[in-house]
Amino acid sequence: MYQKDSSIKPVVKKRHRHKPVASDGWRDHERSVQSKVWKTEIPVLQTQKQRKGNVHRVSSELRKLCLEDSPAGRERPGIQKLTLDYKAESHEIVFGIAPCLLALTQGRRKAQKLFVKDGEVSHRASVLKVCEEACRRGVQVQRVSKKDLDTMSSGRVHQGVCLQASSLSYITEDRHPTPSSKDPPLWLVLEGIQDPMNLGAILRSAYFLGVDRVASSLCDSCPLTPVVSKASSGAMEVLGVYGYENLEDMLKLKVAQGWQVVGTVGSEAESRIPVTQCSAFKMTKPTLLLMGSEGEGLSQELLSLCQTLLTIPAGRDLFPGIESLNVSVATGILLHSLLSSRRSTR
Repeated sequence: MYQKDSSIKPVVKKRHRHKPVASDGWRDHERSVQSKVWKTEIPVLQTQKQRKGNVHRVSSELRKLCLEDSPAGRERPGIQKLTLDYKAESHEIVFGIAPCLLALTQGRRKAQKLFVKDGEVSHRASVLKVCEEACRRGVQVQRVSKKDLDTMSSGRVHQGVCLQASSLSYITEDRHPTPSSKDPPLWLVLEGIQDPMNLGAILRSAYFLGVDRVASSLCDSCPLTPVVSKASSGAMEVLGVYGYENLEDMLKLKVAQGWQVVGTVGSEAESRIPVTQCSAFKMTKPTLLLMGSEGEGLSQELLSLCQTLLTIPAGRDLFPGIESLNVSVATGILLHSLLSSRRSTR
């Protein structure tokens, strides 16, 4: 029978109560500060799920970039803080989501550095896509203030991104012949378009509607600037624009090859050349559509080479001074009309 030994005292386990210490308050404060740093210094790592309930995964390259751009990353050996240096003679600043993304993906420019607006803008999926593409291609990414981006883009709408890259110019050598197709080709020929907004809108319409080539005079024409790229919604980055010192010589050569030259004129203009409403014209052979400058229209030299002149009829009686269309709008209407007639004659 078991006997209890009174000399052995039972061991009593004491319950240790965690008393609050002064350092806990500091830890809470430190955690709060770290949370704020995470939100402000590494905004790209914040997920869509935290804000909208949608999960968005960030590539490992972008995650690495964000860590390197954080205060902790800057202290690590081998990591250098990027400096705001966007002025270079051999480069220009492309701005806007679509122009920057297409400039990166098309490879026609040599990209140097991508600047991204710091803050909530860098959370947007469209901005993240541009950043990921830059990382994929080894292009440096730097977060800067809105003021810096406004300076880079000269106050224009940059949508939170600017890309430092080499410039684009007109293609002056015919290295890319028009691909063979069952439909007769349509070239858009521009003479003396000087407004970059007009040129950008024209390029956007030409790309969207399916023009086979865009050609432009090099003299008295707007260069292919970032403003043109933004106005074209990035179409300039995709669509190569050919430049000619002498459009007249090019047109004569195409006429000798069996192409027809179609010009444009106002509905009230008088001309010895047949004038046809655009809706009545049928495109059955290779065609060059000529569009003139904003103020003067087509030169007499190019008008003399036209076999037909197209006009866009007005839908009402017009007041003097507003009896014509903007050149970019007129170009879109005429291109759609010609390409629609080409499809209807198949």
